[in-house]
Amino acid sequence: MGLTINREKTRVVNLKEEGAKLDFLGFSFRYDRDLFGRPRRYLNLTPSAKSVARERERIRELTDHHHSFQPLPEMIERINRQSAGWKGYFKFGYAQQAFRKINHFVLERLIRHAHRRSQRPMKPGGNESYYEFFKRMGLKPL
Repeated sequence: MGLTINREKTRVVNLKEEGAKLDFLGFSFRYDRDLFGRPRRYLNLTPSAKSVARERERIRELTDHHHSFQPLPEMIERINRQSAGWKGYFKFGYAQQAFRKINHFVLERLIRHAHRRSQRPMKPGGNESYYEFFKRMGLKPL
């Protein structure tokens, strides 16, 4: 096929060694100890830190100050579309912790965006939390 091996990127990793991990196609592969205290280890597959950082950067682009004119439901729809694609790719393995980080980041960015849109910061009405407000507006958590 005419492919060549990149000698700088190619390496052999023994995942059985303590602290060894392999980042490949956006995933981190590593052996972790058993959560129940048994003397076993299991192969853990999670989104890599670099992948989570790229997703945060993409959400930052979707919610930056250049989009202040955009109605909130439209912005939430774009974030939902981006997040759904990212979730679809990384749903294999143990991605729950990365999903929580992304959900928290999305909520922070939407709150910041809602405060930026007005001279008086937006607050949800009554006893409603920001999470409930944005969920009512159409936000789908990962």
